[in-house]
Amino acid sequence: MSYTIYGDKGSGAFSVEAVLAEAGAPYEFHLVSLEKMEQKKPEFLAINPSGKIPALRMPEGKIITESAAILLAIADHFPNARLLPPQASMERAEAYRWLAFMASEIYPMVEIVDYPERFAPEGCDREGLRLKARDRVRERLLLVERIVKGPWILAHGFSILDIYAAMFSRWSVGKDWRAANLPKLNELALALSKRPRIHPVWQRHFG
Repeated sequence: MSYTIYGDKGSGAFSVEAVLAEAGAPYEFHLVSLEKMEQKKPEFLAINPSGKIPALRMPEGKIITESAAILLAIADHFPNARLLPPQASMERAEAYRWLAFMASEIYPMVEIVDYPERFAPEGCDREGLRLKARDRVRERLLLVERIVKGPWILAHGFSILDIYAAMFSRWSVGKDWRAANLPKLNELALALSKRPRIHPVWQRHFG
């Protein structure tokens, strides 16, 4: 039995697909178009009532939402893939810390950058709000930049944290700003994109 990813290209579904690919898990990708607002249609709301992607149907039929939770669940299901440092280690705690940081401190700001109209009534300075949210994403990614050990974030080596960070580095901040300010994350993303199992996934989502 396989996993089913519900998401769009270039969205948070990238992280889920990349982790499943790295683990060697069988999966299908069910496209939910953000451009067509398919995440708000009844068919998808029956899968995730919050109307957000990604969502993952487990082989046993259970639906998991929230990208950080999905990545942790996959890591637990495939311990031999070593997607996280050893259980109860300090590096494991560090991985949890930064995964939670990116999910709570960056993801909400990305939504504001992409959809400021959801957060500012008609007549308010939506562009100003968008720019402030973009600045917040940049500020938070600079903190992640500082912890990259090279080539990966953790001294332990490659982990789901690298997939998550590389994904966020592709969003919201602008190519020129990223090139000038995130050299370590750019190198990390390049190394990630060259991993044999992740390479085709990266190409589909980010080119």
